[in-house]
Amino acid sequence: MTTLDRLDRWKASGVISADQHVLLHSLVRHERFSVFVEISALLYIGVLAMVGGLVWTFREYVTSLGHAAILSAFGFLIAASLYYCFTRGGPYSHDEVESPSLAFDYVLYFGCLTFSAMLAYLETQMGVFRGWETHLLLASIVFGVLAYRFDSRFVLSLALSTLAGYLGLTFELFETIDTDRLRFYAMGYAIAIAALGFGLYRQGVKRHFLDVYIHLGANVFLLATVSGVTGGNGLLYLAFLLPLAGALIYLGVRFDRFAFVAYGTLYGYAGLSAQLLDVIGSPTASLAYLVVTGSVVVIALVVLARRFGRNT
Repeated sequence: MTTLDRLDRWKASGVISADQHVLLHSLVRHERFSVFVEISALLYIGVLAMVGGLVWTFREYVTSLGHAAILSAFGFLIAASLYYCFTRGGPYSHDEVESPSLAFDYVLYFGCLTFSAMLAYLETQMGVFRGWETHLLLASIVFGVLAYRFDSRFVLSLALSTLAGYLGLTFELFETIDTDRLRFYAMGYAIAIAALGFGLYRQGVKRHFLDVYIHLGANVFLLATVSGVTGGNGLLYLAFLLPLAGALIYLGVRFDRFAFVAYGTLYGYAGLSAQLLDVIGSPTASLAYLVVTGSVVVIALVVLARRFGRNT
């Protein structure tokens, strides 16, 4: 007897109402699904496009508008965004704070991007900071403060990413340091932000932010390791990457964190494939390898995702 048959029997016997039967029937047949993530992503992209449009407009008409008018427009938009957030948001708390409205996070995100755009304008048009390092450091500090004040994981990710950019420009890694040392600095940054996240977690400060620190740190560390697989010490990096990927997969399964299973699988597959494709050499054989193994990896991740979905 299928689940749909049981639902029909329960409706007939009066265990569930007609409305409940319609709802459960549609859920079992997967006729209804949430598009919250997709809509949120589109809204964030829309905010980014809006700020990009402002920057383009100001750049094109900087001569006719003048610095004072453009900076006043930036200042007004930033002040309006912050006014909305401070008047609508609740008081600060070390615990998780629910967003007061659907628009709140997007207004905060808009204000942060506009602030960053204003700093970029000050640097490119007026040379205020005499280098992008100060701009990025200031932006990362402001983003971090606002992320904790208004409990925004997305803005926290923006702050940590901007901080990474600041460190990269400060040490001028791409010009004065070889690629292996660049990777070691990236790994050190990943370890540092993960440690910071754990430290704040132990102090009881926004414990739900720990995932942001760990996810970003894991991706930076794995990306730095994978980038070394194709270099002169490729086998050494691969020997380090594969056990690390295996550990992530194991821990992801052990603690029901599918994202880390995906990280371990995808980064491990990318590193291993980079080495194998160099050995294979033939374009036809390489294409066949990517098609077959890529399909296997995708199918395996889909199966695991469904398993995780059933367990949650």
